[in-house]
Amino acid sequence: MNILKEVLKYQVYPAMGCTEPVSVALCAAYAAKELGAEIEKAEFQLDAGTYKNGMGVRIPNTDGEKGNLLAGAMGILLAKPELNMEILSAADKTVLAQAKEMLKKHLLTMEVAPQAHGFYIACTLTGKNHKTAKCIIAGSHTDVAYLSCGDKIKVNHLPLENCAQKAHDFKNALKKATLQDLLNAADNADEEDLKYIKKGVEMNLKAAELGQALQKVGFYIKELVRKKLLQMDLISSTKILTACAADARMDGQAVPVMASGESGNQGVVTILVPWKVGKEMEAEETTILKSIALSHLLNGYVKVFTGELAPICGCAIAAGVGATAAITYQQRGNCVPAVTLAINNIISDIGGMLCDGAKSGCALKVVSSTDAAIRSAYMAIHDYGITEVEGFVGRTAEETIQNLGSISTVGMSRVDPMIVNIMQKKCNK
Repeated sequence: MNILKEVLKYQVYPAMGCTEPVSVALCAAYAAKELGAEIEKAEFQLDAGTYKNGMGVRIPNTDGEKGNLLAGAMGILLAKPELNMEILSAADKTVLAQAKEMLKKHLLTMEVAPQAHGFYIACTLTGKNHKTAKCIIAGSHTDVAYLSCGDKIKVNHLPLENCAQKAHDFKNALKKATLQDLLNAADNADEEDLKYIKKGVEMNLKAAELGQALQKVGFYIKELVRKKLLQMDLISSTKILTACAADARMDGQAVPVMASGESGNQGVVTILVPWKVGKEMEAEETTILKSIALSHLLNGYVKVFTGELAPICGCAIAAGVGATAAITYQQRGNCVPAVTLAINNIISDIGGMLCDGAKSGCALKVVSSTDAAIRSAYMAIHDYGITEVEGFVGRTAEETIQNLGSISTVGMSRVDPMIVNIMQKKCNK
């Protein structure tokens, strides 16, 4: 198995809008296409992570509206699952008005699936023809685990183990990989891989350019520079770049980005940080693109231990691990000790950052990740780093990441329900 090609195929793809509400729209679109009739009601069940990520983030082509329910309604009306994670690109003002009318009539309901562990979305539609259609997406944002209409079952991978689909083979392989394996995979990236990675760079740069016009996080970092409270140096310019891209996404701008680990904000950090630093440090473009390959691999590697939607912030920690390793790779090459130090440094620094759902504030976390990734790499390039005698840092990068995974999946198992409870109380008020 070529682990890089598998990661690029399944986890690195164009997405418009925050990937959780987009996946809700996609699930609804599958069910609606099967039903082929006007609906009387729609019922959604989501895992806690997906639920929280869709509550506060703006949806593309909605003039700034928010919420998983709205995304689900739009997915029903569009009924174009073939558009995959760019499904909301097909929405217009008519679709938006119709979706709002559906919400006004209370045709859609949504709740947290009580037993869901891992990524899980279920959509059940009842039509005016009295038929029902059901779609379950589980395990990842695009994996259809179950699809039916009436008595006809088209897809059935049930029962789901702990409400999550059996992992792709590449995830199992990724989980068994060593840091050396991932470095070798990046070294061996071929022309097809590099061309696709470069496409992601170009997409995410366009998103950052669009975000420059917004008076959000990127704007205020530029203000700090203008007022001479920060210098316009490599770190500041990279933070502005990534912040503006995240600003555009979280603002619901109708611009696609190349995701990493099935997350757009993770794609912003995973791709743009090593690209900007590599260009500023005059690394060869092939080396930069191979470093981004390593960044994608490590982002995915972290997430097989922490979970797809973890209580900890993926765009900061998982993507930050990828970005800091990529910068170190650009300067030190296939050097396990140096990359290990970089990974240990950034996890020791921001390893406890919480995820409280997708929203405008994600750009702040992207900025923190960008800053930490560059600092961590700089120290590692010069052979300084946090070692196993400190905290939960392990003897190897793999062990550190696995320790982080245990903290995320076991130690913080009650965090997501608590955050969702807080968010629901705010909604009720």
